[in-house]
Amino acid sequence: MKYEGMIYRPPSEANSLILQVTVGCSYNRCTFCHSFRDKEFRVKSFEEIREDIDEAAQTGNIPRVFLADGDALIIPQPDLIRILDYLKLKIRGLERVGIYANAVDVLKKDVEELKQLRDRGLGIVYLGLESGNPEVLKRIKKNATVGQMIRAAKRVKDAGMLLSVTVLLGIGGVEMSREHAADTGRVLSEMDPDFVGALSLMIVPGTPIDEELRSGKLVLPTPFGLIRELETMIAHCNFTKCFFASNHASNYLPLRIQMPGEKEQALALIRRVLERKDPVLLRPEYMRAL
Repeated sequence: MKYEGMIYRPPSEANSLILQVTVGCSYNRCTFCHSFRDKEFRVKSFEEIREDIDEAAQTGNIPRVFLADGDALIIPQPDLIRILDYLKLKIRGLERVGIYANAVDVLKKDVEELKQLRDRGLGIVYLGLESGNPEVLKRIKKNATVGQMIRAAKRVKDAGMLLSVTVLLGIGGVEMSREHAADTGRVLSEMDPDFVGALSLMIVPGTPIDEELRSGKLVLPTPFGLIRELETMIAHCNFTKCFFASNHASNYLPLRIQMPGEKEQALALIRRVLERKDPVLLRPEYMRAL
């Protein structure tokens, strides 16, 4: 497999074949993100992708494939169909293909186009919401509005694909902590995803948000402040059926919650942690990672 630069994938795709079909991120201006800053965006040629698929096909059954890099859904529809068709032809045992997408790219495709991709194996879309607060989205230079995020989520669901949404605890700083958490819970409810991954903001040196932190423009919540955000966010979430996880390595309080059934139980646990404020209950700092 010919990878260019560091490769990133969702935690749930840990056992998937990572097929790099684009290099970098076409937008690449979110203030908190460091992942693709050293890459110039391009879509790989079908010949490059075909060689990687042919190589992977020699290794036996591969149930899952993830299409990297940052927003592979930007690939023109005919080219993406060609990739999915070739995967289906060559990869034995293929059950599902996953992809990162941003809201703008989702909305460039109508429901029927997304269904075409679903019928060829694209089963799950990973969408970064980060925050449901409009002001926070502007501050972090996200390239979509709250309304676009919600419409994109509904379009993915209408196409019959699974939807996984990522949010960031702490991204609003201390100043907007409460508004960020409450609004994110409400917007997640409107999106009604199948999965939610709550991560905690970790500052990477050299990113624009690092400069905000150094200048004092941004003040990060304390560990218990982040857990308070988690409590507020979950309290404002009302899902049809969703697996909500805060067990990423960046988080101080790892949780795995089937909602709505386990919502109150999770809130009770979080509130006990907030009442005690005992650091022993938190993941140690040395164990936290991006």
